[in-house]
Order: sequence, then C-alpha cells, then structure tokens
Amino acid sequence: MEEQKQYKYAAKENAIVKTKLPNINKIFMVASGKGGVGKSTVAAGLALSLALEGYSVGLLDADIYGPSIPTLFNLGNAERPVMTEHEGNYLIEPYIRFGIKIMSIGFFFDAHQAIIWRGPMVSKGMKQMMAETSWGELDYLIIDTPPGTGDVHITLLQEFEITGVLVVTTPQMLALSDVQKAISLFRDQHVGTTVLGIIENMSWFTPSTHPDEKYFLFGTGGGEALSKSFNIPLLAQIPINEKICTACDEGKLGELFLDNTVRLAFNSIVSQITN
Repeated sequence: MEEQKQYKYAAKENAIVKTKLPNINKIFMVASGKGGVGKSTVAAGLALSLALEGYSVGLLDADIYGPSIPTLFNLGNAERPVMTEHEGNYLIEPYIRFGIKIMSIGFFFDAHQAIIWRGPMVSKGMKQMMAETSWGELDYLIIDTPPGTGDVHITLLQEFEITGVLVVTTPQMLALSDVQKAISLFRDQHVGTTVLGIIENMSWFTPSTHPDEKYFLFGTGGGEALSKSFNIPLLAQIPINEKICTACDEGKLGELFLDNTVRLAFNSIVSQITN
C-alpha cells in the first residue's frame, strides 16, 4: 500500500502541465515527417485563407533551422522586431501582412547565417516566441513546424495547449514512412494532440496555360493511403503550377489564390477545421 501511495505521488509530480496562451482561441500545428512537401506554403496559405474569412490570425514560423515564412511574405530583409511594454511585460511585436500577425526566428538572424543551437536553446527560443510575442486577441494561431519529430514538436506539445495538428504529405509513397512517424508522435498518449486531418500537397501539376491538364509528377494515392491507414480525414488535395512556385519564391503569397483550384482546396480545409 505504501509503495502505491509513493507511485501516485511521483506520477502527480511528473504530470505535464500545459500553458494556455491568453486571448488565443485555437492553436493549430502544421507538420510533416518529411521535408520538401511544401509544409510552409500550406501553413501560410491556411493562415491567409482564415484571414480572408474574417478571422483574426497569427502565424508562427517554428522551423528554427530553415525558416521560410519571411520569404513567403516578402519579409526576408525585415528589421529585427521591436519590443514594447504591455502591462509591465516586454513583448515582441510581430509583423503584419494581409492582416496576419507573423513571427519567425528568421527575423532575428541574417538569412545566410546558420543557427547553431542545441536542443535546450531550441526549446527556450520556441517558448519565448510563443509566450512573449504580442499576439493580442486571436481566433487562430497557425504554427509552421520543422520536418521530423524533434525538440520543437515535443516542446510545443508538452508546454502549450495545442488544439490540433494538420499533417502535410505529398502523393508519393516515399514520403509516407516519415509522415507515419509524425502521426505516431501526435497520437502519443502522454504528449499527443488531435490529428485533425491530412493535407496532400503537390497532388498534380497543371500548367496555367492549360488548366484542364493534370500531370501527376509525384505519383498518386499517398494522402488517401494515409487517410485509410490511420482513419484520419483527407481534408484536401492541393495542386501546383509554375505561377504558384514563382509567387512563393518572390514573396507574393497573395497570388497563391489566383488559381481557383488552389483557392477551393484551402477553402475546403478552412470549412472543415472551423466547424
């Protein structure tokens, strides 16, 4: 009996206590087990879609070693964010584009400078950007996470109340094993959260001058296979074309939805995660 009491006490002492960020209604992580699947573009497109629907939105670039959000929003040469006092606390002021409040580790380092941080520094930096950014009142905070299942993901899941995660993959079967590992992390009974759905990106290529043509450059069936295997809804299939690639590289994210099929795909995601 005494051993049982000690065990319960130890379990209580080691319980994970998560922080609920004030004034933020829901927090969604956008993740993938594999790099190169267009996760950052999906996170940025989701944030933009929500903002266009009239929601107050924040976007946090949590990809410590390869931040892409500044480029997508034409903020690659932005000055270091300023800090302002809020009720006795100094908070980092995010940049605002398209009505979206944006914070990225990329704002604090030169674009060509490697960030040489070990795990503890990564976790500390992540917690500071989450808790010490002046987000104000938000309906949604979208977090663009790095590939894999490392320190950033574990820190976010252990330290903060995350509403759910959206998993991004490509159609090719090669991406599936890494994505499956990510889903396994998010379903962990100790640190996991709800996997809201799967988003298949780069589902096909359609030249902008030939909108009726489809070229399946990365194969087919990846998103559907994951959906069936894990019983997770496939929220959307997002195509690509040459104009989308150029718009992202040039920081013209607003042109993302000039392609009607892309716009409808993101609208579908928004309608399913906001209900």
